[in-house]
Amino acid sequence: MTDDMKDYTKVLLTYDVIPETQETYFQFMLGELVPAVQNLGLGMAEAWHTAVGDYPDRLVAFVGESREAVDKVIDSEQWEELETRLQQYVTNYKRRIVPLKNRFQF
Repeated sequence: MTDDMKDYTKVLLTYDVIPETQETYFQFMLGELVPAVQNLGLGMAEAWHTAVGDYPDRLVAFVGESREAVDKVIDSEQWEELETRLQQYVTNYKRRIVPLKNRFQF
């Protein structure tokens, strides 16, 4: 990671997808949530699926240039609406905001 990225901040979303909503979940994530969050100013960093083990099904991460930029997005009405809609398709939802590190973050 370069010095110009030292203030970057990551938003980590973890959750389990409700099996009955899987198709609608994918349509929402790819067609609405990801593009909307990118339009708000956060970049899609990564998405992981847990195949084995006692961990959440999904880990999705977005990155902002600073904590202030992330807070501005998280405090927006549009983020609140998107987060509420996402929770219709998932259980065990958690959101964490952490400084960006040059390694896997959970």
